[in-house]
Amino acid sequence: MGGYYGYYGLFYDPTFILVVIGFVISLIAQIRVKSAYGRYAKVLSSRGLTAERAAQKVLEYYGIHDVQIVPIRGDLTDNYNPRTNTISLSESVYGKTSIAAIGVACHEAGHAAQHAEGYLPIKVRNVIIPACNIGSSIGIPIAILGAFLGTYTLVYVGLLLYALVAVFQFVTLPVEFNASRRAIKVIGETDILTEDERRGAVKVLKAAAMTYVAALATAILNLLRLFIIFGGSRDDD
Repeated sequence: MGGYYGYYGLFYDPTFILVVIGFVISLIAQIRVKSAYGRYAKVLSSRGLTAERAAQKVLEYYGIHDVQIVPIRGDLTDNYNPRTNTISLSESVYGKTSIAAIGVACHEAGHAAQHAEGYLPIKVRNVIIPACNIGSSIGIPIAILGAFLGTYTLVYVGLLLYALVAVFQFVTLPVEFNASRRAIKVIGETDILTEDERRGAVKVLKAAAMTYVAALATAILNLLRLFIIFGGSRDDD
């Protein structure tokens, strides 16, 4: 075990290409979302609605009247907190009337609607979050410890724990895509934006959704790399 892991882990690691691929995928996704948001942040809604008012319309569409919409510091730090029943909109969204800001705000309202309706994927995601946090923090250390001790049961326990990161990203996909579909549906049915403007909001939300796809791909690539490294160590032993 020691010779294999020392050579590949410390001097030459051919599996590092998987890290590079994951980085490139994530970088492309981030560039796309920043480009789309930057473009449509400059296009103001002809209706003149602010992002928070648009989000309120989405909430009203779903019969939700107990969710508060507040500003939060930062850029694209927008989120919905089910524990406080609060939609927090970032400085680049709250008070803005751009197509991009309205799209993002309505997306967060879509998350509020998911919670109000008991949307199953978001329930599953909330249940597995504690286990995923544990797996992401101790999975790799446990695998390394197992490899050092030559206890491969411990290695695979660590890898399985770390695999929960990929599981979380996988479960997140339908949650994010559904929130965007809800937002676009209400935007179209309530005339929050014109049809041309709505298409711009769709582009922003699609670009944002791709960051979650990239996160899943990166998690899978990292997991594959770890299995190759630790599995190879066992084979060499």
